[in-house]
Amino acid sequence: MRVVFMGTPEFAVPSFKALLEKGYEVAALVTQPDRPVGRKQTLTPPPTKLLALERNVPVLQFEKLRVRAGREALEALKPDLMVTAAFGQILSQRILDIPPMGVVNVHASLLPKYRGPAPINWCLLNGEKKAGVTTMFTERGVDTGPMLLKAETDILPDEDAAQLTERLSHMGAELLLQTLSALEKGTLKAVPQNEEDASYYPMLTRELGHLDFHENCVRLHDRVRALQPWPGAYFEREGGAVKVFRTRALPEKSGTPGQVLPSGPKDGLVIACGRGALEVLEMQVPGGKRMRAADYLRGKPILPGTLLGG
Repeated sequence: MRVVFMGTPEFAVPSFKALLEKGYEVAALVTQPDRPVGRKQTLTPPPTKLLALERNVPVLQFEKLRVRAGREALEALKPDLMVTAAFGQILSQRILDIPPMGVVNVHASLLPKYRGPAPINWCLLNGEKKAGVTTMFTERGVDTGPMLLKAETDILPDEDAAQLTERLSHMGAELLLQTLSALEKGTLKAVPQNEEDASYYPMLTRELGHLDFHENCVRLHDRVRALQPWPGAYFEREGGAVKVFRTRALPEKSGTPGQVLPSGPKDGLVIACGRGALEVLEMQVPGGKRMRAADYLRGKPILPGTLLGG
C-alpha cells in the first residue's frame, strides 16, 4: 500500500513512525512550513519533518495545500491512501478524492465529542475523566467523517495536556495500524457520527490562561494542566503576570477569593478560590525563571492575607 502521511506536531510522530516501521511504502510526508520559534525566532522544522529527513522520506510543505501546486504534487505521488494526524489544514474535496482508498485521520478525542484543533486541551478544561483516540475517514468539514476504530483511557488526576498528548499519540499510532490492517483485510466498518452528540471546540487563545480565583479550585487546577505547555496559565500581580505551571486543588480550605492563605515552609503558594483553594507548586514571576513556588517564597515571601489579581 502506497501512503502519503500528513502531520505536523509531536502528536503525529508516533503514527508516522509506525507506518515506516510496519513497512508501508510512505511516498512522502506533507507538513506545515517551518516556523520561527522562541525569543530569537529561529526558523524551526516541524517534528515530523525531522523524522522524515532522518528516514529519507520526501517532504512537501505548503502554506495552503489546496493550491494548484499542492494538489498536483499529491496527484503525482499516486497514493493508494492518505493518512492525516494533526496536520493543521482542512483538505479540499479535490484532494480527498486523490487516493482511491480514501483518507484516514487519527483524531485525539472520542468522536463525535471534541471535534476541532485542540481536543486534548478542551477535554481537560472541561474536567473530563476519560479521553481517547478515534480513527475516521476524512470528509469535507472538521472531524465529521465516519468513525472507524476507537481507543479509550482514563485521565490521570494530575496529568497535564503535554503528558496526555504523549500517551494518546502512542495509542493513536497503535490504533492506526489496527485500522489499516482491517482496511486491507476488508473487515473495516465505518460508522456515521451522531450529530446530536457532537461538540466542536475552537483554537486555544492566551486569554484562556487567565486564572479567576472566584472559580472552583478544581476547575482552576484543570485549567492549569489543560493549557500546558501553551498558552499557559497565569494570574495578575503588581509587576505583571505570574505564570503557573503546576498546581494542586485543596477543596477543604476556604477564604476570600484571591487571598493568600497561611502555608507551611515546604508548601507552595496557597490561594483561596470561590470554592476551596489552589496551591501553586511551580511558578514564574516576571523577569524570573520557572521554579518551585516553595523555593520562591523562601526568598520573597508573599504574606497571608495578600490579595492577588483574579
